[in-house]
This record gives sequence, structure tokens and C-alpha cells, in this order.
Amino acid sequence: MATENKNLSQYDKNTIPNTKGLRFGIVVSEWNDNITSGLYNGALQALLENNVPQEDIVTWYVPGSFELVYGSKKMIETQNVDAVIAIGSVIQGETKHFDFVCEAVSHGIKDLNVQTDVPVVFCVLTDNTLQQAIDRSGGKHGNKGTEAAIVAIRMAYLKSSV
Repeated sequence: MATENKNLSQYDKNTIPNTKGLRFGIVVSEWNDNITSGLYNGALQALLENNVPQEDIVTWYVPGSFELVYGSKKMIETQNVDAVIAIGSVIQGETKHFDFVCEAVSHGIKDLNVQTDVPVVFCVLTDNTLQQAIDRSGGKHGNKGTEAAIVAIRMAYLKSSV
């Protein structure tokens, strides 16, 4: 397991690029909101701690992880953001629905990264159990939302500097 011995919330603040003038979008799935709210809080806190003003953070909610792709696309088209964080949680159930949703969302976010000039950061937990999701959304492994926000800052900086 990739996060077994890693805390997703740890980063060296001295290595984070300047966020002045950058605008960020966060699209959050309402499905499994007990998990996605923790991821959102981690992402929001990391952006704020790295000097992104609240007014430069746009947050939209969509019904589920499948809808993250459309929400991210519309945010890119209408909100003048430098990066988008797509936050979701899909937990394995008894049917193949898990596989279809995870594959569609990952391909959709990849496609947005290829087709647009705005980075979309994949912050979708695809866990086998609820406990794994809890552990990665503010639990014993830290918060994937924090990690995604740091990735978004780095990618937005890259976009603005080349």
C-alpha cells in the first residue's frame, strides 16, 4: 500500500512556490461526504496556509465522483482558475459499479489535463474499505486533500511560469 508509511499531510513549506495571483478551484463530490468533507478541509487549509486568499478559492459541489469531470470542465470554462482539485471518494462495494466509476473518473480527469491548459488534480480516494478512506482523509495516514492542494499549487505555478 503506497500510503502505509507516509503521512499525506506532510510537506516542506519552504519548497512551495509563491501563490500570489493564482486562483484555485475545488470541485467536491457530495457522495461519501463524511470522507470528502475531510478531504476538502485538508485542501482548503493547505491553500490558505500557503497564502491563497479565500476569495481566490472557488468551491463547487457535485452529486458524486462521476460528476467531478463535468464540474471540473465547467469550472475551467467559467471561473478563470489556474488549477482545479477534484475531490471524491469511491469505496468498493459488492458490484462492478466501483470499477466503472473509478475508471471513468480517472480517464475523465486525465482527458481534461490533456485537452485544457488548466491542471486538474486527482484527489479521488478509491478504497476497498471505509476505514481506508477515513485513514486517508484526515486519519492515521494524514489527508490526501492536503497533498492535492500542494500539487495544485505546484502545477498552477508551473502553468503560470512557462
